[in-house]
Amino acid sequence: MSVASKSVAIITGASMGFGRAFAEELAGDGWDLVIDARHQHPLEVAAARLRKHGGTVMAVAGDVTDPDHRRAVVDAATALGPLRLVVNNASTLGASPLPRLSEVPLDTLTAVYATNVVAPLALVQLALPALTEAGGTVVDITSDAAVEGYEGWGGYGSSKAALDQLGNVLAAEHPDLRVYSFDPGDMRTQMHQDAFPGEDISDRPEPEGVAPVLRRLVADSPPSGRYRAADLRSPA
Repeated sequence: MSVASKSVAIITGASMGFGRAFAEELAGDGWDLVIDARHQHPLEVAAARLRKHGGTVMAVAGDVTDPDHRRAVVDAATALGPLRLVVNNASTLGASPLPRLSEVPLDTLTAVYATNVVAPLALVQLALPALTEAGGTVVDITSDAAVEGYEGWGGYGSSKAALDQLGNVLAAEHPDLRVYSFDPGDMRTQMHQDAFPGEDISDRPEPEGVAPVLRRLVADSPPSGRYRAADLRSPA
């Protein structure tokens, strides 16, 4: 991927899993990064690994539902250079094991929406002037649970469906930007393990095997829309 000098990306939830794997892809391509996660130590470990590629990596620990934290993330990014990419990867599953909708605690559902819907939009609102100036890209990490009726996935899935629709409208309102909902599919992550407590998920692909697919999507810059990793993989 060819990147302009001092291109900056924000990636939320980047201390582990898919966020860290995609940050590794961008760091290898010369992007400067601002990464966030709730816990300082694993975030700093991830940042140290990413800095080995030679670029600037700023680790800003905090919760994406905190307005002050979101402002700190965007301020850090815009201080580095042109902000060309925001990846809304941080999300929460909610209760584990996954409850049926008839049993889901409403305070838990509210927290899921705060993290998975409201926080990504709030971050984009703050970043929008810089993204618009740079002709940038927004990537919202979504799920097939947003479009399929899986038992137990009503809270998380509906939050991702809402996030998809926010992306649809953002793309319509800002045709100068690229806005992607990216469904990576099932992966061997802690969140997926939490969704299936006690089950063996070793048959799921590692995030490092899926991250290059998103890298190509961002590099190719197709029209805004919803894209599935399964549809974008190169033929074997």
